[in-house]
Amino acid sequence: MSKSFGWARIALACAALAVAGMPVLAAEKEYNDTALLWQVRNNEQRYGIEGQAVLIIHNGKVLFRQADGYADRPTHRPVMTDTIFETFSVAKLFASTLVMQLVDEGTVELDKPAVLYVTGLPKTWHAITVRQLLNHTSGLPEYFEEGKGQVPFPESPAAMYTALADKPLRFPPGSDVRYTQTNYVVIAQLIAEHYGKPYAQVVDERIIGKLKLTNTSLGAPLPRRQGVATQFIGKDGKLEKDPGITFPAYGYGHAGMFSTIDDLGTFLKAMAAGEMVRKETLEKLWREDTLSNGRTGWFATGWESGQSDGYRYVGHDGGTKVRVRIAWKGSLDGDTYIVVYLTNGSRRNVWSRVLVDSMLGTVSPGDFPAEALSNRLIDEATARYANPVVGTAKSIRESTPLQGKDLERQVNTTGYTVRENLGVEAALRVFELNTVLFPASANTWDSLAETWAAKGDQQKAKMYYDKSRELAKKAGK
Repeated sequence: MSKSFGWARIALACAALAVAGMPVLAAEKEYNDTALLWQVRNNEQRYGIEGQAVLIIHNGKVLFRQADGYADRPTHRPVMTDTIFETFSVAKLFASTLVMQLVDEGTVELDKPAVLYVTGLPKTWHAITVRQLLNHTSGLPEYFEEGKGQVPFPESPAAMYTALADKPLRFPPGSDVRYTQTNYVVIAQLIAEHYGKPYAQVVDERIIGKLKLTNTSLGAPLPRRQGVATQFIGKDGKLEKDPGITFPAYGYGHAGMFSTIDDLGTFLKAMAAGEMVRKETLEKLWREDTLSNGRTGWFATGWESGQSDGYRYVGHDGGTKVRVRIAWKGSLDGDTYIVVYLTNGSRRNVWSRVLVDSMLGTVSPGDFPAEALSNRLIDEATARYANPVVGTAKSIRESTPLQGKDLERQVNTTGYTVRENLGVEAALRVFELNTVLFPASANTWDSLAETWAAKGDQQKAKMYYDKSRELAKKAGK
């Protein structure tokens, strides 16, 4: 859907309700659709998103499907719902799924050393397990220089192993998390060696072909009528064309995938339904790793994992541009949401997590009160004129089920999200609000002080740091 048509639709929907003498929020179905459309529009304007496509599925049914902006501005080519996007690290989910299938079949054990399944690994890697590779807890060094644009890669995995053999591990395996693409080069080799076929062929046969993902490919986008979204990156508040990196075929386990919202939605729906890996296996594998120091890792068999209120979720990002998520309540047979959010870049390089959270908080504020509160706080932070902070604090307390430490933590977290994605000035509004909500908390004043320091006002920073220390002393901390 083009911009002009999409937002005309919103205006017509609101006008129709108003003419009927009804408040815009009266009709739940229309309200949900209109609110979601507005949220997509807000995201585009707020973060300077060039083009985007969004899909939300609830309990197996498509609830929302929308495209907006430009796939290629110079040619005025709009993003359509079937526009192909590069998905970056979302490609890792295909590799993870193929390993989970082998676990489901009993042919691979996650806590066994990967060297049992992959030939040629350097001796210093022999204790690293399959799970540690999937969850980025292996300690392996990176196999290319990040941030250097197109660089020469080793000719093959074997050449990569040789190049890295003398480099020390970054930490003892299982003791920490360090996101490293090398992990998924090894995972892709495990899959290729198991099936005796190139990794891309295995993906095509066991995922793309099986699910009829007709617009999904590895290595290069398929030649389709709708075309591919041109990639951009934000620099100094402006968009520049992103040259990207062309990875070798052995890197397709971590990058080089192209797809659409519908194909990714089909894949995620099949995963949640237990069609790719049995549900009972998924329930075990979609649990975060525990590190050797007792801390919880970030990943669950390669899927980013977490919890929001009563929902568990898994998914993955494609940097700042792309993110997918499955969220379910109780078990995979329970209430389930799937969100696919694809962009081709933004002026602010907004975190993709922020975009997915914004849709969940809009589609069902009751199910996702933390995300709904973040939406409210971001609206307050970016309003042209600041609302009276005391009144806003009172309204928030009355409207959210989050209370006490949960409320304080969510406001504080959103403050840092705003600071990183929208700037210090907007973040100050959120941190100030938290000091009104929780005036006796040393942490709220510390966050406010830190943000004033980031703005360059050392006098105010000192004043609030002093207040934070005084409150901490009173609390015996």
